[in-house]
Amino acid sequence: MSGRAIIEAELTWRNGRFVRGEQVIIEDGLITEVGALGLEPTQRLTGQALLPGFISAHSHAFQRALRGRGETFPAGSGSFWSWREAMYALVAQLDSERFYAAVHATFAEMLAAGITSVGEFHYLHHSPAGNDFAFDELVLRAARDAGIRIVLLVTYYKTGGIGQALSEAQQRFATESQETFWRHVDALASKLDSRTQSLGVAAHSIRGVPVDEIPQLYAEARKRGMPFHMHVEEQRREIEESRNAYGETPMQLLLHRMRDFTGFTAVHATHSEPAYLQEFLARGGSVCITPLTEANLGDGIPSIAPLLARPDRLSLGSDSNARISMIEEMRWLEYAQRLRSETRGVYRDEEGRNAPRLIEYATLAGARSLGLDAGRIEPGAVADFVSIDLHARAIAEVSEEQLAEAIVFGAGDDVVHATCVAGEWR
Repeated sequence: MSGRAIIEAELTWRNGRFVRGEQVIIEDGLITEVGALGLEPTQRLTGQALLPGFISAHSHAFQRALRGRGETFPAGSGSFWSWREAMYALVAQLDSERFYAAVHATFAEMLAAGITSVGEFHYLHHSPAGNDFAFDELVLRAARDAGIRIVLLVTYYKTGGIGQALSEAQQRFATESQETFWRHVDALASKLDSRTQSLGVAAHSIRGVPVDEIPQLYAEARKRGMPFHMHVEEQRREIEESRNAYGETPMQLLLHRMRDFTGFTAVHATHSEPAYLQEFLARGGSVCITPLTEANLGDGIPSIAPLLARPDRLSLGSDSNARISMIEEMRWLEYAQRLRSETRGVYRDEEGRNAPRLIEYATLAGARSLGLDAGRIEPGAVADFVSIDLHARAIAEVSEEQLAEAIVFGAGDDVVHATCVAGEWR
């Protein structure tokens, strides 16, 4: 949206609660002023509550096409590793047209669920034609066509396991060298829509990247001001293989090879030992948890004690996109820990409230993980919002004092009325 707009919703999310009478001024896709300004609004959101747009800090958009696959188990119980074989089979079937359709559908569904920004951890680089990186540009095109803000986390993927060559099924993920990789990143940078698209870097995992190359990738990403993400300790087998190869867990390897983790997001950390995780956080690191995917894959429930004192360091992601709902990601982040601890109110703020803390994970913390000035309704931030229908059946009779809790713990995505990205409503 070019020019100036004055938005006034019935309720607006400010400082961890919904308030009345707030107006938001937008100019050229950015928030310039917020408050009880007493101006004539250009857009009145009657019967709606305004929140910062939700942020999925970790997504593999093409995996939405796996829905319904790998959910039967004729050979007995499945695992992450049997799911991975189903994912490889999908990759073999994806040409450019089918890949674009799958990714575009994911981004469109995210917007319908109130997600306005996505960190796309993208490693399916190549078309069936060969080593062409053609699918990276398709991701950017799909995001632009859908209208979502994207941080394309271009993924370095060199090995098929610790000390192993890429398998045939992994060839389309290949990045041959850091030199080739950074040339490709530079080429992508010239093709971005600067209003809604930016780049970051990901090292796939300790399985996909030689351990001595990870600090080099991170250092170059920091030099370029890019966020850096990596799958870390999602699976017990990954930890066992790391110990067998190096005598240390993946998190230990990182801690011993790197001093600073500013801008580094460890995705999952499902089986990270609390002491190592605490040290990682103390040196600037962040964690992204993806509750619905971790449950779907049977990954396990992370030990989150070190994260409770660091609400700015915990973001949420939709990961495999088997189910796209940031409301459910918030809910199940809390519910999984309730089941584990047999207590209630695990992720609570200083007032003892769950919902504001969970909303922070789904908005502001995700923005920080991706290097975005988003996730807040404050001057200087991008004008990305989700509006909630106050007349939706699940919340129609709820007071504004309990509205946040009702959304997080009692509502579905049908309460989402509309989304706004860079000042443009969808």
